[in-house]
Amino acid sequence: MRRIFGLIVKELLALFRDKRSRFVVIGPPLIQLIVFGYGATFDVNRIAYVVFDEENSGASRDLLARFEGSRVFRCVGRVHSDEEIVKAIDRKKALLVLHVRRNFSRDLFVSPPARMQAIVDGRNSNTAGILLGYVNQIVLDFNADWLRSHGMRPPPAVLQPRAWFNPNLESRWFIVPGLLGTLTLVVSIMTVGLSVAREREAGTLDQLLVTPMTPLEIVLGKVIPGFLVAMGELTLILLTAILWFRIPFVGNLLALYVGLAFYSLATIGVGLIISSISMTQQQALLGSFFFLSPAIVLSGFSTPIRNMPELVQWLTLLNPLRYALVVTRRVFLEGAGFGEVWPQFLPMVLIAAATLLGAWWVFRRRVG
Repeated sequence: MRRIFGLIVKELLALFRDKRSRFVVIGPPLIQLIVFGYGATFDVNRIAYVVFDEENSGASRDLLARFEGSRVFRCVGRVHSDEEIVKAIDRKKALLVLHVRRNFSRDLFVSPPARMQAIVDGRNSNTAGILLGYVNQIVLDFNADWLRSHGMRPPPAVLQPRAWFNPNLESRWFIVPGLLGTLTLVVSIMTVGLSVAREREAGTLDQLLVTPMTPLEIVLGKVIPGFLVAMGELTLILLTAILWFRIPFVGNLLALYVGLAFYSLATIGVGLIISSISMTQQQALLGSFFFLSPAIVLSGFSTPIRNMPELVQWLTLLNPLRYALVVTRRVFLEGAGFGEVWPQFLPMVLIAAATLLGAWWVFRRRVG
């Protein structure tokens, strides 16, 4: 144990005494957290739109005022012909054109329904779909108020949507908790993935091998510092998510840490395998990025796993980040505890055992 403890201290000193290593551990994760927290969003805000109001009546102005008063939309002008509509969409001046035809008020009173046209730039299908949902909601609210104010019979059924766990439907509440697992993965892979390769390049690995330490003790001396750094990074990201981004944390803190501890061990094992195979730090860096990209894409961080092809869905079962994201998001938003997230622990434990045993086997073969 004294030999392992000495190697742990050596690894931590080598990591934090070097300015570049300190920056890699602390700087990029925080920068990425800020960038993703503010930049990576599915919310649609301040949508530029133009108005083509052929009637300009009290009813049409009432309807259009609801768009002007919404924080989602931003009126950038008015057009007066179909040709101007084409120019506004083609030149990306506006994503939406609201077209109120003549006789809109007459149709409201005499022969409903009165029709309004919404022309959307469909080049970005995801934004267009979300945008049409907002337009439809404003029109539904207008209909309900119109019926009420004119003493007409309300529609027989009215949809009242309610969102559980994220009542304001802010995508930041979904993205930032996922960054706990994603950024912890990056730090674990990068710090541990370079450790053995750095020793081999510096020539200190041979010095370690002639000491009384066994390959298992050397591996433990590499794993434990990486684990401590990963958990420290996790705590830093967690505090930033709660205190800076104001993401509500309503679950069991211990369940979160236990789940992410198993996850960190699994990712550290992968990093140590990469480092043991690599002859130089450059090779270790390239190997780390080779693992990181598919791991993040196949985790469900940004796209649902159920939307992927069936074969790819089976591959995601080998990805520890998949289970870590479930744990973080359920604990953060759903108030989950051990009873709800323990099924995610078992696959992470199995992956951690496989990767750590694989790291020990690869390291012993490479230095033997």
